[in-house]
Amino acid sequence: MKPIRILLAEDQTLMRQGLRTLLELEPGMKVIGEAENGEAAVTQALQLNPDIILMDVQMPVKTGVEATAEICRRWPQARVIILTTFDRDDYVFQGVRAGAMDTC
Repeated sequence: MKPIRILLAEDQTLMRQGLRTLLELEPGMKVIGEAENGEAAVTQALQLNPDIILMDVQMPVKTGVEATAEICRRWPQARVIILTTFDRDDYVFQGVRAGAMDTC
């Protein structure tokens, strides 16, 4: 079974490193790239074609919602999961409208 290839898009280094560590402890998951801002997330997503993009909603240069919209517009097969620690439904709705996965 091939591992799930993941791109992490998170501006906080410590959080990004922690997510990488947790994900790589799971069998069948491999972090293939990291992005510290939304613009870098777009570039890496289009270059690496990951199976899943874990996208922070609040990032510099380009927000996670803006990056998600651009990635999904340029690569419709992208699968983006929005990450946030904020308790704001509007972030979730904006992310889904931008193309993030809507699963319950």
